[in-house]
Amino acid sequence: MVVSATTSSLRTTKTSFSRRIKILNLGCGTKTSSSTGVVNVDFHMYLRLKKNSILRAITPWFLSGERLERFASLPPNILVHDLRKGLPFDTNSVDVVYHSHFLPHIDRNAARELLLEAKRVLRPNGIHRIVVPDFERACKNYILHIAACETDPRNSVDHEGFIGAVIELFVRREASGTSEQPALRRCFENLLLGDADKRGETYRWAYDRISLSELLIGLGFRNPKIHEYNTSQIPNWSIYGLDTDASGNQYKPGSLYIEAQK
Repeated sequence: MVVSATTSSLRTTKTSFSRRIKILNLGCGTKTSSSTGVVNVDFHMYLRLKKNSILRAITPWFLSGERLERFASLPPNILVHDLRKGLPFDTNSVDVVYHSHFLPHIDRNAARELLLEAKRVLRPNGIHRIVVPDFERACKNYILHIAACETDPRNSVDHEGFIGAVIELFVRREASGTSEQPALRRCFENLLLGDADKRGETYRWAYDRISLSELLIGLGFRNPKIHEYNTSQIPNWSIYGLDTDASGNQYKPGSLYIEAQK
C-alpha cells in the first residue's frame, strides 16, 4: 500500500499488460478479482509472496487459518508494483481505474498525483471509480448517537464505537492483522514489519461526497456521480466482485462510491 509519493517519484515504465487491460484494481491488497481483463496492482506483502515461486512454496509454514485462505485465494492476474512510482501503463490504454479504501491512506499531494496518473492512463471517456470510507456518514452517526445517549443513558455503553468509526484509523498503532495473533507472533511481526503507520494502514485524510467531487473536477475529470455498491456506469460491474463479498453483499458498508469520466 502506498504511504506517500511526490511528483518526481512518479516515473512511468511500460509493461506487457499495457495493451490488454480493461480494469486496473489499484491498491487492492488481498481484495482481488480473477475476472478476465482485470489486473490487480499493489505492493502488498501477500501479493509479493504469491508472485515469487520460492516464497509461495514456503508460505504455508508461516501463514495459517484465515490468512492462509486469503493467500491461497489470490488469482494469478497480479502486478506487484509500488504505486509511488506511478502507473506502469500506456497513456489512453485503460477502460476503468478502480480503487477502494485506498485513497485515505496516502498523503493529500500523493492522492492528487495518483488521480492524475489514473486520468493519464484512462482512455477518453474512461471511468474512474473510487470507493472511500464515507466521512459524512460516520460523523452523522456519531452525532445521532450522542442524541440517543441523551435520550437513554444505557446507549452510552456503545458510544466508543461511534468515536472509533470517525478517528480509529487515524490513530491506530498496531496493524489489525497482527493485533489478532498470539503474543510471540505479534512481537515478531511488529519487529519485522513495523507498526500500522509503517505498513500504510493509518489514514492521512478523509473524504466526503463534496470534497471528493470537487477534487476530481479540479483535476479535470468530468461528471462525478455518486453510486451505490451495486450500481455503476461500468458495464456488468457486478461480475467483477470488487464491491461485494462472496455472498454478493456489500463488501465495505459505510462507504462512499463515486465515478467520474476522463
